[in-house]
Amino acid sequence: MKIEADECRAALMLIRRTIEEHCPPGVLPSEEAVNGLYGPELINEAEALAAAIIATIDKMQLRVMMKLPAPNIK
Repeated sequence: MKIEADECRAALMLIRRTIEEHCPPGVLPSEEAVNGLYGPELINEAEALAAAIIATIDKMQLRVMMKLPAPNIK
C-alpha cells in the first residue's frame, strides 16, 4: 500500500498540532525551524515530531522522579 504525499502531509500536520496543543512549549520547533534544522522533506518533519515526543517523555519522567516521596525510615 502506497500513501500519497498529501496524505502524509495531512497526517504529520495532525500530529504536529496535537504536540503543539498537549506537549510542553519548546519541544517542537516551528515548521520553518524544522526546515532549517532537519530539512524540508516530509521525513524531516517526521523526525522532528519524533524528537518532540521523546523530549516530552523525558520531561515527564524527570518531573515524576523529582516528585517521588522520600522513603519512610523508621
